[in-house]
Amino acid sequence: MSQAAKPQQAPVLDPITVEVIGAALSSIVEETGEALIRASYSTNIKERRDCSTALFDIAGNTLCQAEHIPIHLGSFIGIVPHVLRLHRVEDMQPGDVFVGNDAYEGGGTHLPDIVLAEPIFVDGRIVAWTVNLAHHSDFADRGHAHIYQEGLRIPPVRLYRAGELQKDVLDLILLNCQVPRERLSDLRAQMAANRVGVQRFQALCAKYGTETVLAAGAALLDYAERKMRAGIAAIPDGTWRFEDVFESTEVTTPLPLSVAVTVKGDSMALHFESPDQLRAGLNMTYTALLATAYYVVKSVVDPTILPNAGLARPLTITAREGTVLRCRHPAAVNGRVQTCQRVSDLILGALAQAVPDRVTACSNSVCTVATFIGEGKKDGAIWVYLETMGGGGGARATKDGLDGVHVHVTNTSNLPVEALEIEYPLTLLRYELVEGSGGVGTWRGGMGLRRVYRADEDCRVRVDVSRLSSRSWGLLGGGAGGHGAVECGPGVVFDRDNAVLKAGQWFAVVSPGAGGYGPPEQRDPAAIARDLAEGVIDAATAKEVYRHTA
Repeated sequence: MSQAAKPQQAPVLDPITVEVIGAALSSIVEETGEALIRASYSTNIKERRDCSTALFDIAGNTLCQAEHIPIHLGSFIGIVPHVLRLHRVEDMQPGDVFVGNDAYEGGGTHLPDIVLAEPIFVDGRIVAWTVNLAHHSDFADRGHAHIYQEGLRIPPVRLYRAGELQKDVLDLILLNCQVPRERLSDLRAQMAANRVGVQRFQALCAKYGTETVLAAGAALLDYAERKMRAGIAAIPDGTWRFEDVFESTEVTTPLPLSVAVTVKGDSMALHFESPDQLRAGLNMTYTALLATAYYVVKSVVDPTILPNAGLARPLTITAREGTVLRCRHPAAVNGRVQTCQRVSDLILGALAQAVPDRVTACSNSVCTVATFIGEGKKDGAIWVYLETMGGGGGARATKDGLDGVHVHVTNTSNLPVEALEIEYPLTLLRYELVEGSGGVGTWRGGMGLRRVYRADEDCRVRVDVSRLSSRSWGLLGGGAGGHGAVECGPGVVFDRDNAVLKAGQWFAVVSPGAGGYGPPEQRDPAAIARDLAEGVIDAATAKEVYRHTA
């Protein structure tokens, strides 16, 4: 037998080598993420960091995901399998880059999240994939009765072929964008990030040997599975149910949502119930449901579990097809993150019955969004500005909830006032925490935010906010958080979630507060006095709820 024909022996791995390679994989995805953020053009990425990066094995299993946006895993886990279904591996070459975003034929979860996936070649064969996603704030001023109204649908197609840009594909994408210059610059930043991912993974293979790196990747998936199973086994066996309602300006009646979480030995099953899918952008694809459930279960069972595909092996996640939480074509999905946020707290509500010390009270349960679109006075060019707002974080078993933060599957930042006003014809008149919006308790819930916007030029705005009538629940005697709201200035009238703004008009968005944890009468008097002094609560709440006397 010739040397070339000899079968390769599986490398012998030791725990130290696996740990070192695992740390290197984490380093690669974090570095590619920073490259994307620093090279990007739009405020949504360079300031708010609404992007994610990951590495996948040749079959499309997650090797490692950067600590960016959990919901983006829903777009990642579908892209490589779709590429492999549509394109022959034998025809792929170094420098091929696939672009996609579609929720049904592209592995995505909504159209603004455009994914670039590139195979990594070593010694003439594909050994892994580097993948990144950027939220392109472009498809604004749209309808949401079905996905055809929501923007350009891109199945996984080659944007680069053997390193050469396919200009016709790029031109097609840009022609369907409202702010093409911004899109082009952000797509170039995504390409730069992919180049970093390819180079770093190839260097890792050169240092340790390709077979060793691949074997370590497989071992890391097995390790994540073992840790997840051990964590689940520490939870009592049983079935826990929880239900809540979801309401927003997109729907006329609240939507009942529920989950049943069953723990049996070292495995967990989650079954979700929801109404039939809507003619509104609140529907979730199955991959969005998976990503949400993986994030929540990991955070409760063991936050140290590696963020790879192994953690999903002990989990079974089901929901009826054709429903809000597992929609099918052609359901609209643009606002799916609103529903994902409520699903996160559904799971926590169920698990609180089994392991209350490991979960938080209900957070603000929404990703509050304001999307503006207008035409510049000087050049008539369309501008689009999207901003998401933090809200209250749920109180914990030993700590207060955080104020004005993004929670659960969003994890972006609040845009600084300076970044907003320097780039867009908008002025922020007020930016403040909402007094009394955090639920009372031994540990209080986090407060929501109020942002008051003034339009300096004529424009249109769409607002997504929830908890308008329901409230974020507390745990073990803790109180509920404050409502979300839209407050209108003189002459401003919202038609459900949309409004036309004339120059000089203003309106405010209020994000919900979060629930408290534990009975309020057990709160430390010093903490009550501090809350009172800082304006977190008013004197009436201190006296009547906390029984506090100065």
